[in-house]
Amino acid sequence: MSQLTRAQRDALKKPQEERPVPRFPEDVVHGDDPVADGTEEQELFEHHRIVCDKGQRLMRLDKFLFDRLPNTSRNRIAEAARAECVRVNGKPQKPSYQVKPGDDISMVLPWPVRTVNLAPENIPLKVLYEDTEILVIDKQAGLVVHPGNGNWTGTLVNALLFHFGQQAKVVGEMEARPGVIHRLDKNTSGVMVIGKTEHAMAHLSNQFFHRTNDRRYLALVWGDFAEEEGTIEGNLARSPKDRTVMQVFPDGDHGKTAITHWRVVERFVYCTLVECKLETGRTHQIRAHMRYIGHQLFNDPEYDGDRVVKGTVFTKYKQFVLNAFELCPRHALHAAVLEIDHPTTGKRMKFETPIPADMSAAIGKWRKYAASGILHKGAEEGEE
Repeated sequence: MSQLTRAQRDALKKPQEERPVPRFPEDVVHGDDPVADGTEEQELFEHHRIVCDKGQRLMRLDKFLFDRLPNTSRNRIAEAARAECVRVNGKPQKPSYQVKPGDDISMVLPWPVRTVNLAPENIPLKVLYEDTEILVIDKQAGLVVHPGNGNWTGTLVNALLFHFGQQAKVVGEMEARPGVIHRLDKNTSGVMVIGKTEHAMAHLSNQFFHRTNDRRYLALVWGDFAEEEGTIEGNLARSPKDRTVMQVFPDGDHGKTAITHWRVVERFVYCTLVECKLETGRTHQIRAHMRYIGHQLFNDPEYDGDRVVKGTVFTKYKQFVLNAFELCPRHALHAAVLEIDHPTTGKRMKFETPIPADMSAAIGKWRKYAASGILHKGAEEGEE
């Protein structure tokens, strides 16, 4: 792996650029700020909206935004505009567009560089696809995506620093910002896409923000469903009793909108394999939503799924469940499908990954047990 150049090392140490105070601070509205809202988003991007004052003089769009958005370079703004992530009055505009009074400007940007010291680490990555613009991987369970909360080593970001180190001359600043624009929980496995250039990061962030991509998860959950498919709607925010988990606020008076669509894939009497499609991207969304409707993810300790939730009172059944827990010692959730538009070619690309061995083993055990008829017999004799 090649070393960082002196210029790249200096860039990491460079202090933030000074910016003039916005002329009309009351018109600047920051939305989906990942820092301000306690990182309750799974997508690592920020959304800004600015409504120009009536006295606004004509000015280039990139210069206007540069003067008003802290910690954002003019190059990032220009790349975002070229990726159609900057819209004026609902329409994409080029960096040279002349801002006028009353213009309603919205912009989606990938998270900026964080001023932390991170070291490249040779952590194996399962690469599904890679070109000069994007990297698509199958993340293994147990790998933390983004450093923080005591996890400053052994993360996906550390692995990406090492992986991109061999392409330092191509990707430029990528060592400082290795392209992560969405994430999966530590113990969730599956497909992730990484942007390798400013343009790719901006384009992908725009897709995640406007939900033009397609993400589908497979989850093994407790209980059976009366229907074949359904939708869960309920605002999500951190629980006031336990800040490490998310709670559903159905009245919508707290938290952020969250929508999960689900359909049954296979039934195992006391457990069900479901496919979940996200309409929003909140932290722990599937896990919190499934607990809310009484279908906790199998072996999910944070959301009460690591116990016998459904089934009989018999000792043999309880032992069967414990054996299944040992086969899949994590919450049974896998990001199976990711469909995106390529940032440069515009081609629709679909990536699929099979269920990993641990989760597959637990599903296989449930499948075999359900097919034997033992579970049906237990259901007739008595349930918990």
